Amino acid sequence: MTVTITAFESSPDRGRGLARDMRVRWALEEVGLPYAVRLLSFAAMKEPAHLALHPFGQIPTYEEGNLALFESGAIVLHIAERHAGLLPDDADARARAIGWMFAALNTLEPPIVECTMAQLFEQDKPWYRDRQTMLDDRVHVRLRELSAHLGEAEWLDGGFSAADLLMITVLRRLERSGLLELYRNLTDYIARGEARPAYQRAFAAQLAVFESSQVARG
Repeated sequence: MTVTITAFESSPDRGRGLARDMRVRWALEEVGLPYAVRLLSFAAMKEPAHLALHPFGQIPTYEEGNLALFESGAIVLHIAERHAGLLPDDADARARAIGWMFAALNTLEPPIVECTMAQLFEQDKPWYRDRQTMLDDRVHVRLRELSAHLGEAEWLDGGFSAADLLMITVLRRLERSGLLELYRNLTDYIARGEARPAYQRAFAAQLAVFESSQVARG
């Protein structure tokens, strides 16, 4: 059965590979699973047909036969559990990798998203500077902790896994913030992920959607 995922018809990240369908594309590329993409406008995301798949009207979703999933982390975990290449075979190592998947989305991503959203949408507010300093500090706490754990290792826990896939997509949200500059091992870590052929295929596929939308607009 063909896997179908949903993605933005015109992504607000302007082809930078930050939209969350990138995680799912990358996971599918890592395990060599073909997939189709259904592109959605922002209006279509709020229509009943899509809300039946994603009750919060977002992307991505994942459909395979009678199975429909939403939430990028849940989708990546589903792919990783059913196809070799994204989770270790050893039970303990597998459990640790899943723990790091949760850490990426629950511990690292929330302060990073709050920080980057403030930079985008709150700079005209009188309280922006003080609030941004506080948000930056919160991100630095997590980056220092992650950097200390990673040390000189190549990946989070042994070989590359779905945990690294999710963590790298989370950290990439900071690429224009300047906050990663103090953590050379983290920037090297991101670069290793971006160098993987599966990542490059996923990025190219997502970028092609953005470029097509620009051509269509003339």
